[in-house]
Amino acid sequence: MHVRDLPLSGEVIDHFESRGIEDLYPPQAAAVEAGVTDGERLVAAIPTASGKTFVAELAMLTADGPALYIVPLRALAREKYETFDALPGVSVGISTGDFDSSAESLAGHDVVVATSEKVDSAIRNGADWISDLACVVVDEVHLLGSEGRGPTLEVTLSTLQRRTPGVQIVALSATVANPDEIADWLDATLVETTWRPVDLRTGVYADGTVNFDDGTTLDVGASEDATEATVALVADAVESGGQSVAFVRSRREAETLAERLAEADVAAAPDVAADVRDLDGTATGRRLADCASAGVAFHHAGLRNAHRVAVETAFRNRDLAVICATPTLAAGVNVPARRVVVRDQRRYTGAGMEWLPTLEVHQMCGRAGRPHLDPYGEAVLVGDENTREELRTRYVEAGPEAVESKLADRRALRTHVLSVVASGFADSRESVLDLLDATFYAHQTPGVDLSDTLEAVVSDLVEMEMVADSGGLAATELGAQVSKQYVSPETGARIVDGVRTADGMAEASALTALEIVCDTPDMQDTYLGNRERADMYQFARTHAAEFTTPMGETEAFEEWLTAVKTARIVYEWSEGADAEELVDRFRIGPGDLESRLERAEWLLGAADALATVVDVEIPEFRAVRARL
Repeated sequence: MHVRDLPLSGEVIDHFESRGIEDLYPPQAAAVEAGVTDGERLVAAIPTASGKTFVAELAMLTADGPALYIVPLRALAREKYETFDALPGVSVGISTGDFDSSAESLAGHDVVVATSEKVDSAIRNGADWISDLACVVVDEVHLLGSEGRGPTLEVTLSTLQRRTPGVQIVALSATVANPDEIADWLDATLVETTWRPVDLRTGVYADGTVNFDDGTTLDVGASEDATEATVALVADAVESGGQSVAFVRSRREAETLAERLAEADVAAAPDVAADVRDLDGTATGRRLADCASAGVAFHHAGLRNAHRVAVETAFRNRDLAVICATPTLAAGVNVPARRVVVRDQRRYTGAGMEWLPTLEVHQMCGRAGRPHLDPYGEAVLVGDENTREELRTRYVEAGPEAVESKLADRRALRTHVLSVVASGFADSRESVLDLLDATFYAHQTPGVDLSDTLEAVVSDLVEMEMVADSGGLAATELGAQVSKQYVSPETGARIVDGVRTADGMAEASALTALEIVCDTPDMQDTYLGNRERADMYQFARTHAAEFTTPMGETEAFEEWLTAVKTARIVYEWSEGADAEELVDRFRIGPGDLESRLERAEWLLGAADALATVVDVEIPEFRAVRARL
């Protein structure tokens, strides 16, 4: 099937052909045959690099109205925005932040790219443009099964189907074991294939040799050390003209491996190093620049967003030869390489070292093979004689885990029950249950009665003063504001408790405001090392009169002390402290500082709004926020 056979405008066809897209890949042709250009719903379960984005573009370009493209990560949103914005005659909007708005500025665009959280927030805030959607594309739909964002994506899709009856839904994933269940839930046609434009072979390294699943082998020299084996595998790929991505379990390991590879000087990249060095003067930034000068980079959540963008862009432009990354890079960001090396297949979870999910490893392996650049793609799991068979059985021969809904989690249900009640989608237990019946959870567990769970959730929300239960269900003014500000009920309750305590204090300070918002579930944890615990304890004692939680009365003292550390970092930044100095002194990454400041700004705004609802004036919420 040719691009010119499709119902697209001449300028769009010229756009695709100018990029070398003249004939459709088999999975893309199958999607067209399934009606993706005729408004039909579709679930496409096809490998990475097999043309999922083009399938999405076909749906959005032929839809009879505006389209929404939902992504799990901001980095992926930025990448897709740039792709769609290049389409001739197409107006594209993007939204990933400002959770307390309806983003009405997005109305009028042909395509909107947004995270699932942003779409959920827009729905809660009454965005009119949601009702006008003709097409909704969901990227990485297997994340329905994730603990954090899975329930949000699930409820968002259920709500969208009710808000926009007949909307075309196109769900995409490279690694999903039960796409038929998802397709059945969405009333969609399933297109499933293992076809790839570049062949992928997956193997296990042990004792100097990689044994691939296609029967071939690769000798790279024996080493009992996993890092040295990884170095040999990466260097071999680069020497043959390819690029490589190596996955390890932690930030520290990513940086250490990158520095070890930089010693091997795999490929010089002075221009990239100069660009990275210009971004900031933190120790992390300097280490990244030093590695980049040798053609190597590391990539993890501790990097500033600008660092990550620079690394991803340079790698896609082939200006960098190697990325050493934590698994977060595998979650959708487009950085294909000839060889992917997975050095670490286990990570610490708090209860000990545990094997990575098969789905996660398959996501990493799927990065191997660059269309039009590589004759093949290779994924190698680094093991030894003791783990060779375990790795082959667990990751090479086994399929990914089935996607299972996480909506039954009580905390997730509290958030989304409040949302549907506050948004006016439900006003009784019956109508809430009716909406829950349309979820993926209900589809997977048709015999389960959620009445008792819902009763407990409603009781929780009533106790939190967020829902009124008098014959029907209605959000209180507080509950409506909690939902609008896009904070969880638990965070809302903690803020209100802190606000009321602060109201009885002699004088609330900036630290008071920051302790309130940093000691909430919606603020990301900040690592508290053993060497700084004594100093942070002394800081907490010195400022005890400014905190709403007495040191001796918290049941989770370590968690609270961690919140105090976060509050102290944000406070010092607001008072003019230098970013490089904060990063060094508090042993955090520049990306950690960036994300904490962003969350603090959001939560301070939410706290100010909630304080108004309970008739308490805490001007420091606004004052500190203005300084961030």
